[in-house]
Amino acid sequence: MRPLPAYSYHNDPTVPAFADDHPIIVFDGECIFCSGWVNVVLRHDRQGRYRFIPAQSPLGEALYRHYGLNNRDYETNILIEDGTAFFKSGGSLRMAAGLGFPWTLVNILRVIPRALRDPLYELVARNRYRIAGRRKSCFVPTPDHRGRFLASASRIRAC
Repeated sequence: MRPLPAYSYHNDPTVPAFADDHPIIVFDGECIFCSGWVNVVLRHDRQGRYRFIPAQSPLGEALYRHYGLNNRDYETNILIEDGTAFFKSGGSLRMAAGLGFPWTLVNILRVIPRALRDPLYELVARNRYRIAGRRKSCFVPTPDHRGRFLASASRIRAC
């Protein structure tokens, strides 16, 4: 993942325009573990801060390419907040902390150096399908949550 300036995707003609006025989580829509995390966020995000994009959507794939990630493997979620992308353990900790108390307590894990946190994150990410399984089709939000997803379910490619 290459560090890019904030809002760099605005200048990338391959990334479709999207609303980025809220933090956005780009996640693997066929991973039960990742979709489970999205459900946790939906349940605990009392302020409705986060928006979601399945990685399998055209926008999700474009963002993975933009950040130099494999747009078919999705071994990291992307958190885009204030135009800046966060990956791996740093992105996950930031997502959780954004849910408010008691989730902010995860910030204590920041004392662990990223050089130790990220390999653990990568180990889980590489084995996520073995740990939790894989959906036969991409994650589709409930009608109550559909407005929090930036890619419509009809535009998500089959998994």
